[in-house]
Amino acid sequence: MSAKAISEQTGKEFLYKHICTSAAVQNRFRYASVTAETDWDRLTQEHPWLLTERLVIKPDQLIKRRGKLGLVGINLDLQGVQEWFKARLMRETTVGKAKGVLKNFLIEPFVEHPQEEEFYVCIYATREGDHVLFHHEGGVEVGDVDTKAERLLVAVDEKLSEERVMEKLLTHVPDEKKEVLASFIVGLFNLYEDLYFTYLEINPIVVTKDGVYVLDMAAKIDATAEYICKAKWGDVEFPPPFGREAYPEEAYIADLDAKSGASLKLTLLNPRGRIWTMVAGGGASVVYSDTICDLGGVDELANYGEYSGAPSEQQTYDYAKTILSLMTREKHIQGKVLIIGGSIANFTNVAATFKGIVRAIKDYQGPLKEHEVTIFVRRGGPNYQEGLRVMGEVGKTTGIPIHVFGTETHMTAIVGMALGHRPIPNQPPMDAHTANFLLNASNSAMTPATTRTASFSEPRTSSDVNPAKKSKAGLPADSLHSILWPLKNMVTGDWKEAQASSGCSGAKPTTLFRKQTKAIVWGMQTRAVQGMMDFDYVCSRDDPSVAAMVYPFTGDHKQKFYWGHKEILVPVYKNMADAMKKHPEVDVLISFASLRSAFDSTMEVMQYPQIHTIAIIAEGIPEAQTRKIIKMADEKGVTIIGPATVGGIKPGCFKIGNTGGMLDNILASKLYRPGSVAYVSRSGGMSNELNNIISRTTDGVYEGVAIGGDRYPGSTFMDHVLRYQDTPGVKMIIVLGEIGGTEEYKICQGIREGRITKPVVCWCIGTCATMFASEVQFGHAGACANQASETAVAKNQALRDAGAYVPKSFDELGDVVKTVYDELVANGTVIPAQEVPPPTVPMDYSWARELGLIRKPASFMTSICDERGQELIYAGMPITEVFKEEMGLGGVLGLLWFQRRLPRYACQFIEMCLMVTADHGPAVSGAHNTIVCARAGKDLISCLTSGLLTIGDRFGGALDAAAKQFSKAFDSGMLPMEFVNKMKKDGKLIMGIGHRVKSINNPDMRVQILKDYVKQNFPSTQLLDYALDVEKITTSKKPNLILNVDGFIGVAFVDLLRTCGGFTRDEADEFVEIGALNGIFVLGRSMGFIGHYLDQKRLKQGLYRHPWDDISYVLPEHMSM
Repeated sequence: MSAKAISEQTGKEFLYKHICTSAAVQNRFRYASVTAETDWDRLTQEHPWLLTERLVIKPDQLIKRRGKLGLVGINLDLQGVQEWFKARLMRETTVGKAKGVLKNFLIEPFVEHPQEEEFYVCIYATREGDHVLFHHEGGVEVGDVDTKAERLLVAVDEKLSEERVMEKLLTHVPDEKKEVLASFIVGLFNLYEDLYFTYLEINPIVVTKDGVYVLDMAAKIDATAEYICKAKWGDVEFPPPFGREAYPEEAYIADLDAKSGASLKLTLLNPRGRIWTMVAGGGASVVYSDTICDLGGVDELANYGEYSGAPSEQQTYDYAKTILSLMTREKHIQGKVLIIGGSIANFTNVAATFKGIVRAIKDYQGPLKEHEVTIFVRRGGPNYQEGLRVMGEVGKTTGIPIHVFGTETHMTAIVGMALGHRPIPNQPPMDAHTANFLLNASNSAMTPATTRTASFSEPRTSSDVNPAKKSKAGLPADSLHSILWPLKNMVTGDWKEAQASSGCSGAKPTTLFRKQTKAIVWGMQTRAVQGMMDFDYVCSRDDPSVAAMVYPFTGDHKQKFYWGHKEILVPVYKNMADAMKKHPEVDVLISFASLRSAFDSTMEVMQYPQIHTIAIIAEGIPEAQTRKIIKMADEKGVTIIGPATVGGIKPGCFKIGNTGGMLDNILASKLYRPGSVAYVSRSGGMSNELNNIISRTTDGVYEGVAIGGDRYPGSTFMDHVLRYQDTPGVKMIIVLGEIGGTEEYKICQGIREGRITKPVVCWCIGTCATMFASEVQFGHAGACANQASETAVAKNQALRDAGAYVPKSFDELGDVVKTVYDELVANGTVIPAQEVPPPTVPMDYSWARELGLIRKPASFMTSICDERGQELIYAGMPITEVFKEEMGLGGVLGLLWFQRRLPRYACQFIEMCLMVTADHGPAVSGAHNTIVCARAGKDLISCLTSGLLTIGDRFGGALDAAAKQFSKAFDSGMLPMEFVNKMKKDGKLIMGIGHRVKSINNPDMRVQILKDYVKQNFPSTQLLDYALDVEKITTSKKPNLILNVDGFIGVAFVDLLRTCGGFTRDEADEFVEIGALNGIFVLGRSMGFIGHYLDQKRLKQGLYRHPWDDISYVLPEHMSM
């Protein structure tokens, strides 16, 4: 959500810190917060004014009208404040319908003043600008300020001056106070803008001879602007509405949401309730809550929440386990139900998200059965069949009753089943699988039924259009009227006044998309672009709708896509100017820019007059920026779809990004050719659900747009309804409205005034909000009613009264749509035509593999590491477990090299080996090579490689050879003397025996350290003992023929592999044979080589040239002929 309420203390802190005004603002930062945990002695030390001044105390918990409710203690000393506080602390209080406990209080100095020094000021945001309200009589008895107050609209991008404030707002203020108030109000407005407030009310503001006192304050800020305002805001805490507790689980999900590109929301309404929901999609989550409340479940509804935006399996798991944990804490006498619902996803892989939910169900299967939980599932979208199959399987394997349904079942039907209002079908009909649509030939039985022969129903004259019920005669549906139709300020007043005040200087076209429409896509969204091209192909377009892409983070290049069966190249440009210049035919831009860059990139795009339509996909753009986009779009005549949208679709012509989902849904919902029904929705997921409903009840969709869930969408319901009204191919209109805002009332007026004559089916979601005791912010930023007229119930009734077709609930929407459509067919307005089967489109290899339709031998195999999931896995062990178990480097090496979790002594031995082999001075060949290479100016990798290439049987590579020689001799039963004699007879060196410097009299301490550890910790050292016996023989002949460090590590490692219990004898021998032991020396010595490289660079040593006197030049004598 965007607009979030902040505490009075936070609001005043912002004001005192950042307001810039010539008015003397008194009592700055003189407030103290108190709770049950407050140490009063420490509090008075921090705020000594508490001991000397008269005080005011009040709860700071988003409670309105505290004065009228007797919740303000006035003119008290500190003892009086403490007594007042103790009498009310943790006391249950009713405010409106909400019951809550008082626990956070604010103490401030008491300001003595007469009533005439109290004033009222409020600033709040609307689509067209910010309204400043002022009344010369403030305080508890201020009354209905909406009707009494002076009002001033500051349009978007306008500045507020003191002169304008005095002229418009301060007419009833005494002259001596006007200047102070004007300066304060201008400063307050600038603060409001700079800190991205959406609402700021001070009542009363007191103006005395000493200056301005801010007594009571209420405020909301745009939480999406945190990335802009973080430095000024600091860490802001958003308290819950009064009457609802703040639960740690809500904070946990909010934290997950903040760290994710997906959307994760959770609000606990009644933790003891028996009805729990886990719904995908911001719009769908509201619809499910509505339906539960409509069917009498409001008192048992435990939570509101949603997950959307393609969360990962791990994120879905974390979300699901949180809900399952909450719902299995207290038993309910009737058992509990969990509704895992959702609309038809546009781009979320349903099977992938369901894997996370299934994991959580398996983890909680015991508590779920103990609490008698029944689960109902309904979902559609990419790979939903596999997701439903997995969900059904987990029900069978765990014994938890899980009822699974797909797109063949109405979205909210499972609510009626869960609450016992409708029977649960034993064998629900299943829709065709993704593969049936995409792989069969066009004449297959699985091709959509042949009921049409034309691409859309026959156009008829406007006089034949069936008018909406109770509506007046239609006005001429000419394009000029559509252009002049007001886009703002038309809830009341006649058409001429509304047109005059619309302020729209740029004419916007009625038709946004045609079969020849070309678009530029901003952002490297290859999946969305391929989806658009597949749609184009199945719609039999002549060429792709995507002309180019813009991506500022790479240079100009070409990107490969499929057009049907063949590959094509699409140009990608670094900057917008080049793309526009080279593609003048483009008039649509689809922006996948992030919320941080969407504003700047959109404003840039609108400088190019060729662009008529812009779709902004990003969610979370600050409202102030969106309003600036809207203003410029109106001036330029550009239609904005979004922000926070999936886009829109015009069957047979054009689709925006991921709208309509994958090809299986495009075909199932017959979106490859136009029908007769146009719709406009806020929700992207619900727009896909409308595609499904319309395809099942009518001849299909003509056009559909999801305007986005923000408070100020770039285009409104009315903008698109009027386009549809003026489009001959559209025979009926569907509007899926939502709680919050007043845009739906414009449709009411349009019907009453006769501007809209086509049948309009409307339903506003969010009817449950009026049944909740406390305010609930739903998934969409704009889905919150700030006044009675913004509730879904009020808007549905107004639409019904105006003559729109309004069902009793969303459950009945499909039935009403079918009834209206059947009437249009009966009176000849719609003549259904027969289908023309679309061309088949090959399925992408990656998606076919995801669906399990094909198999292909892999080019590589790996059995040690998997990075594909939420976290890295080493040989089956998650990286978090590796650290939790403190396995160390030796443990990680055991997992990656040997696929075993080795005993701790073995891990320690490996680490000791790495330490003793790390370096042996600059004189050895490997270090020497590294140094010479470093002094030649080469990079680290080249120098390291130069040193490593010297490792072999003569230097460092004796570990494997020693292990093989000693093992073979020991295993064959040779005595140590026989082994030494045989090697001498064969003329072979014994690997691991001998040292240039060390001897029996000057032992190698590295070997001694390792020997002591091995003898103390290894269960058996048979091969090491054998090698030490060999050493006794060789050193008797020559003192330096000792068992060196390479040989020791080689034989000790064989003992480790054979006796640690983790390997069979064959496995242990295989690791020796394939060279694993030399890896110890390579890994260890790499540390030393890197050290020598860094040392030479640090010492800034120049190019090395070997001295002549250290070279013996032996050349052949001169030979003459």
